[in-house]
Formats: sequence, structure tokens, C-alpha cells
Amino acid sequence: MPHNDPADGPGKRLLRRDLLAARNRMTPDDVRESADALARRTLGLPEVAGAHAVAAYVSVGAEPGTLALVDALRARGVRVLLPALLPDNDLDWGEYTGAGSLARVRHGGRMELFEPAGERLGPEAVTRADVVLLPGVAVDGRGLRLGRGGGSYDRVLARLEAAGARPALLVLLYDGEVVEHVPAEPHDRPVDAVVTPSGVRRFR
Repeated sequence: MPHNDPADGPGKRLLRRDLLAARNRMTPDDVRESADALARRTLGLPEVAGAHAVAAYVSVGAEPGTLALVDALRARGVRVLLPALLPDNDLDWGEYTGAGSLARVRHGGRMELFEPAGERLGPEAVTRADVVLLPGVAVDGRGLRLGRGGGSYDRVLARLEAAGARPALLVLLYDGEVVEHVPAEPHDRPVDAVVTPSGVRRFR
């Protein structure tokens, strides 16, 4: 996601830079093995096992892999919603119905994203999810998440709160990305749990 959230201070930018550099040193095999472990652990969570609808995303590059998880959810009959980035960095949503329902989209000079190719359901569609998977770069012991810096998921979290929606909020990370402290802003909201290849840690 883009890096232009005005609340994205220098402490966050420095931590993000270091962690993303570590990701970029990972091999494709490392990424694939981690993705399989993340899928197994996430699918075993009670809130995921009981979900009818999950708002997810398709990982890109060395991000913790989500495609195996998304496919497994769909195979279970779960409705999977995927985000589409809007010009103002907000997110619209569409339904994932298999690999053929994805489009590779480049937003300006930024990274290419995989977005739903079909009908757009509107930004409010996320409020009907039982579980929301949040992309991130780190999480700390309070459950505060460091995102990519665009503010898109801060809007999602604010929208959930305004609607009175209480989905389980999960972030998928590598083991070394659970850190002691993430610089926080007043608008930052904690996640419920972090899933890493080696385990699950809950925060509330």
C-alpha cells in the first residue's frame, strides 16, 4: 500500500524499513513454507473455523503468504472478500471465487496488487465479515500493528467501529515481526491475535 499517511511518523518508517529489508532477504522457498504454516495455523483458529465470511487480501512479493489460506477458506464454503484500492487509498471489496477472479492491478508507480476482478460490493461490505485479516509489517505486545503506511486499513478499522461491527481482527506475520514496541498514534487500534508460522498470540 502507498506510504503517505500523515500519521506515519519517523519511528514507524524506520521500523518498517528494517523489517521490509529482512523480508526481501527471504528466499521463495522460505516464503512458500511460511505460507503453508500460516494457512494451517489460521484455519485451526475457532473464530476462523466458525466464520461465514472472511475479509482477506492476496499477498504480494515477500509478504507472509495468504493465497493458500484464501483457497482453503473458499474450499470450506466461506465467503472470501478481497480489497480493491481506491484513488483516495480507501478500500472497496469484491468476492474471491478462485484464481480466475483475480486481476493484477498497478496503482501509479506503486507495487502491483491482486484485486477482485468482479462486482464491487462497496467499502461497507467489510462490516459483514466475521474475521478480518489485516496486512502488516509488525505487531507488539499490546497488539498494536504496524502497517504499510498508506492508512487504508486504519479506515477499515474506523468503519468497523462506526458500524458497531466486531469481527475477529487477525494479522499474519513472520516470527521475527512480533516486536517489543510499535510506535503508536491515537487512532491505532489493537488486533485480537497475530498468527506466525510458529504459533498464535492473542491480545484481548
